[in-house]
Amino acid sequence: MSGNPDLWNERYKQSLLGVFGTPQRVLVRGSGCSVWDDAGNEYLDLLGGIAVNALGHAHPALIGAITAQLETLGHISNFFISPPQVRLAEKLLSITNAPDGSKVFFTNSGTEANEAAFKLARKHGRNADGEGAVNADGKPGSSVPGRNRIIALEGAFHGRTMGALALTAKEAYKAPFEPLPGPVTHIPFGDIAALEEAVDETVAAVFLEPIQGEAGVRPLPDGYLKAARQLTTDAGALLIIDEVQTGIGRTGSWLCSGGEVVPDAVTLAKGLGGGIPIGAMVTFGEAPSSLMAAGDHGTTFGGNPVATAAALTTLETIESEGLLEHAAKLGTWLRSRLESLDHVVQVRGAGLLIAFDLDAPVAAKLVTTALEHGFIVNSPGPATIRLAPPLILTQQQGDRFLAALPQLIDQVIDQKENS
Repeated sequence: MSGNPDLWNERYKQSLLGVFGTPQRVLVRGSGCSVWDDAGNEYLDLLGGIAVNALGHAHPALIGAITAQLETLGHISNFFISPPQVRLAEKLLSITNAPDGSKVFFTNSGTEANEAAFKLARKHGRNADGEGAVNADGKPGSSVPGRNRIIALEGAFHGRTMGALALTAKEAYKAPFEPLPGPVTHIPFGDIAALEEAVDETVAAVFLEPIQGEAGVRPLPDGYLKAARQLTTDAGALLIIDEVQTGIGRTGSWLCSGGEVVPDAVTLAKGLGGGIPIGAMVTFGEAPSSLMAAGDHGTTFGGNPVATAAALTTLETIESEGLLEHAAKLGTWLRSRLESLDHVVQVRGAGLLIAFDLDAPVAAKLVTTALEHGFIVNSPGPATIRLAPPLILTQQQGDRFLAALPQLIDQVIDQKENS
């Protein structure tokens, strides 16, 4: 491919809807934790497609699984069973320690998984409030039951389809598309007293991210998930945990919330397919799993044989290469090193989902400067840098970034002070 980014940018602007802004580079190849642009420049990928490429780029196991499945069976729809779909569902139930009666619904993305969970909450609210209500014109089942409120947190990001967008807190994302499904109430992040006040018999579900990735990698405080589980149980509401960004080994365990509480449902995506689009909603136990009946929801591509084969191989490779332990240990080391740097005022995260705050609002400029020096990072806030590299990142590669970072920070700080 010709190294002419201006040409590709012009063709991009002429042919693609401009919802993503101006792309930073034209990338043409990847291997491991590195990618290359059309001019042959190499970059250390410390973002992993936003926490997606768990196995990095062009992992042989993933290539083999996808190729073998395409040679066998590509797509069949959900009128039929494919073995990879069933095997992946069984694997997800196993690694999440889901109790008997738990089930899996496959989607194509995280926002679709949260959309399915939104419908699960609505169905729970209707069932809890009693079927058979009628609206003003006497049509059965068309009125909204009393248990219809959903609680989410300030700073939440659950996706951009209409239901998932209603759960998302950022007003700029929501305002152009209102009215959105609801009612959804956003309460202060990490405030157990606010949660206690909000959860009552009118609430169908509480949606939580154990770490808010898009808000700057903000972990819920200790005890919050347990409090949410108790409050939702007492009120008869569902507890739904969004692990789209934090799940599948990203934080050093299969689920960031794993072992702390047993939710009613968990949503997954991003790292699940190792770069192939796939998401999932896992319902925990008989009660939530029995809410959705035949015809209540569906998808043409969800559970596609190629996507499920890729996801199953991703999970098996994470196990065989010891990447859960690796992500936990390497993340601890990275956070410790970052905390020692000048101009870094706070470091947050778990495993290989990490953010660090700078003492000046120069994150956007640091992203650009880092890219110019061969490092891909991200800024979810004006003073915040996020790292979500492939789980196969080595300490040597981390060292390379850490060795360059102080000079990059100094450069952007100096530019701000002299501007």
